Amino acid sequence: MSKAKMATVWLDGCSGCHMSFLDIDERLIAVAELADLVYSPLVDAKDFPEMADVTLVEGAVSSEEDFEKIKKVRAHTKILVALGDCAVTANVPGMRNPFKPEALYERAYIENATDNQQIPVQVIPPLRKMSVPVHRIVKVDVFVPGCPPSADTIFYVLTELLAGRTPDLTGKTRFGA
Repeated sequence: MSKAKMATVWLDGCSGCHMSFLDIDERLIAVAELADLVYSPLVDAKDFPEMADVTLVEGAVSSEEDFEKIKKVRAHTKILVALGDCAVTANVPGMRNPFKPEALYERAYIENATDNQQIPVQVIPPLRKMSVPVHRIVKVDVFVPGCPPSADTIFYVLTELLAGRTPDLTGKTRFGA
């Protein structure tokens, strides 16, 4: 029997959920025995695979790049997991929502800059009007709150999903922890 294919994706977030994933430590070997990591900012794969069995998504959908990426990921993933408060609620990236993107660019690249005061047009992806949780754009199968979720919670979720079970997160995690 072939191993499952697993992916991780980083949208607009701080990478804390990926750091928590790495904090699984030696249990990463147990995960590797169940699944091949076929796409992640942690590995060299550049293109999302034709199909992944489980994909962990960290971060909110804040830019046009995030929007296109999450639509592609959803189309090529059997089980999509919103990992962490940013993916589940938009959390910190959503704090920008009272402001228009143009005001954010102005504040970041003109008002707060001492050198090279100009808004980049090639380096940063265009922001969407609002930063939203993943489920506002695509269907999410499993929600794992936490900022970030603990390594124990992530390991539990992965092993349950890779064993074909739906994880019961009752009492295992909460928002902001």
